[in-house]
Amino acid sequence: MKFTLSWLKDHLDTQATLSEIVAALDAIGLEVEGVTDKAQELAAYRIASVIEATQHPDADRLRVCKVDTGEGDPIQVVCGAPNARTGMKSVFAPPGTYIPGKNITLGVGVIRGVESAGMLCSEAELELSEDHDGIIDLPDDAPVGAFYAAYAKLDDPVIEISLTPNRPDCTAIRGIARDLAAAGLGTLRQEQRKAPESAGQSPVGVRLDLPGEEHLCPAFALRLVRGVKNGPSPEWMQRRLRAIGLRPINALVDITNYVTHDRGRPLHVFDAAKVKGALVVRKARDGEALLALDGKTYTLDSGMVVIADENGPESLAGIMGGEHSGCDENTTDVLIESALWDPLNVAQTGRKLGIITDARYRFERGVDPNYTLPGLDLAAQLVVDLCGGEVSKTHLAGAIPDPSRIISFPFAETKRLSGLDLPRAEAHAILEQLGFHISGSGEEVKVLPPSWRPDIEGKADLVEEIVRIAGLDRIEAVPLGRIEASVVKPLLTLLQKRTSQARRALATRGLSEAVTWSFISREDAIAFGGGHDLLALANPIAAELSDMRPSLLPGLLRAAQRNADRGFGDVALFEVGQCFEDDTPEGQKMRAAGIRRGTARPQGAGRHWDGGARNVDVFDAKADALSLLATLGVAVEKLQIVPGGPDYLHPGRSGRMQFGPKNVIGHFGELHPAMLKALDVKGPLVAFEITLDAIPAPKAKPTRARAKLELSEFQPLTRDFAFVVDRDIAAADILRAAQGAQRDLVTGVEVFDVYEGEHVGEGRKSVAIAVTLQPAQKTLTDPEIEAVSQKIVAEVARKTGGTLRG
Repeated sequence: MKFTLSWLKDHLDTQATLSEIVAALDAIGLEVEGVTDKAQELAAYRIASVIEATQHPDADRLRVCKVDTGEGDPIQVVCGAPNARTGMKSVFAPPGTYIPGKNITLGVGVIRGVESAGMLCSEAELELSEDHDGIIDLPDDAPVGAFYAAYAKLDDPVIEISLTPNRPDCTAIRGIARDLAAAGLGTLRQEQRKAPESAGQSPVGVRLDLPGEEHLCPAFALRLVRGVKNGPSPEWMQRRLRAIGLRPINALVDITNYVTHDRGRPLHVFDAAKVKGALVVRKARDGEALLALDGKTYTLDSGMVVIADENGPESLAGIMGGEHSGCDENTTDVLIESALWDPLNVAQTGRKLGIITDARYRFERGVDPNYTLPGLDLAAQLVVDLCGGEVSKTHLAGAIPDPSRIISFPFAETKRLSGLDLPRAEAHAILEQLGFHISGSGEEVKVLPPSWRPDIEGKADLVEEIVRIAGLDRIEAVPLGRIEASVVKPLLTLLQKRTSQARRALATRGLSEAVTWSFISREDAIAFGGGHDLLALANPIAAELSDMRPSLLPGLLRAAQRNADRGFGDVALFEVGQCFEDDTPEGQKMRAAGIRRGTARPQGAGRHWDGGARNVDVFDAKADALSLLATLGVAVEKLQIVPGGPDYLHPGRSGRMQFGPKNVIGHFGELHPAMLKALDVKGPLVAFEITLDAIPAPKAKPTRARAKLELSEFQPLTRDFAFVVDRDIAAADILRAAQGAQRDLVTGVEVFDVYEGEHVGEGRKSVAIAVTLQPAQKTLTDPEIEAVSQKIVAEVARKTGGTLRG
């Protein structure tokens, strides 16, 4: 939202300086994004007189000008403008001046053998307009040597503020002035409402044809002005519109733009001669087209609302008018429209068509319904004042809705919710200055929010208004009271602790944390097990961010590819965040996921002279997952790892982690080639994902003290066994059997060889394991070692059917 200082002072009677106004805007929540002061930017530019303009001796299109700048001797300037002539007055920039339109800083130069010191400027070079056909041609009475910015009244600072969506009232300059007045920076000027005299009924009517959906257009007001003379708007209006980035078009269009920004009331004007029959507000028909005022043709659908006549759609409701009924220099009778439109429908239509206008910006936030008719009267009066004509009576279809709502407000809520102990009289005055009507005089009053504040719904909103205007800096800092209990209860839940631990654990594995969007495209959501209609966003900010994510992996995979596209192919990323299985609170899960690409293995990434670098594989993802679980205190030896996983993982190079078939906590593996192709992502890529909510809670312990560290002073020993088993027997089953043979001695079991071939028979395989025995009381004798070995062989045979390989 942009406005000039002088425009603000049309509504605010204040002596405050620009810096004071900027500070106050920031303090009351209307964040200032920037201030543009043309007087400073154009401080070096002066009005000058061209004493003499002669043809350049060596260039047909150049003239050598003698320029009087009002200071010292005339200056020689070589100028290529076709309108440069003796006796004219223009704008001169001396050497050392920065020219914004050309992005250069002037110096003394030689052009075709003739010295030139400075420049005579066009409006385009000063970024005042797009006119670059010639230098600025000023009237004869322009004072030589005067500052051009002051002469042209360009010394009006432009303030730009950032508005939150809940402040539709501040899309009007009057609303901003009201807030500043409440904050003590001046007095809000009384609004001068003058309804133009009416001259009969409008021959053009309007009909609302929205059966069952009257909320899409509750009210539509129309006035006809006959006998107007459309032309350029006054210089003061053009100057203000240019200052906020709008291009003046003609008086009728400029008036609607002016009222839109001045009062927050979007309007539209139709050339009455181009409207055939009565206007009808209706739903668009699928496939209908509208040639809009921006010169583009838009294809409409039945979810959009249009203003139509017998020719078809003439305007897109609340967003943009059509070119067919637009006003031009030949317009003599004009219809002025002031209507109310449904904010959600306007937002959806604008997003579908990709149209962003000042009208849409205001309607989708909610305009003041009670200013529908006064805004129409104001625009009609401006048309009469600037273009002449006679105004018809107002034709109103529908009814202005009543936005009234009464809020019971105890003034004590201000201190309870914010900590600000404000006198009741001051809080009362703040609300009244903001336009709230207050009934009652006790500690609890009835408050009626003004019609321009649709965001005020309850007591907390009123507290926010009071604190915002009174000043957050007035809230006294009070330390929290000490907890008298001897032992403070833990504040973090188990899931919160695990979330923090997961981030630390994965970072220590050499993975870099990424934070990706919680929204992904519908295609990605379906590919990773989501895509349910309940998780589709009603109003997505972009087409590729339309669904809540069912997995962290799509965001990480695309992040890895973006890195690869920029030359960083060997990346290892992780994320800990929420995923969504359905739209219930229980369907929101906290997960930890990681990916590795290229040669980004835990041991290091990149090529090496010894050839040791290799691409990541499924076991790197498995190691990351198991390391994370171990850090979270999970008994990894009790974890079941079974082949397989989701469809987006390679079926032969993936695994599922579970505590029984009904408690799957995650999976790991290599990405399926078809999935990489569908995502347009290049591998090799491995990944894991663990649902932190699904990990069983640890058993309660009688004490939080760590167990005593007991290290054996006896040497461990290792025995190797090779078992022949059926091919479908998992190696993990063999490991668990060997581990459980004698738990007080067996401290480690790992696979070191797998063989399949003719020496073990069809459908069979040999799995070799190394078992570590760690005595605690004494050194083991040969008979004791043999006895343990027999137990291991027997236990493996009992649970897997395996036999020792001969």
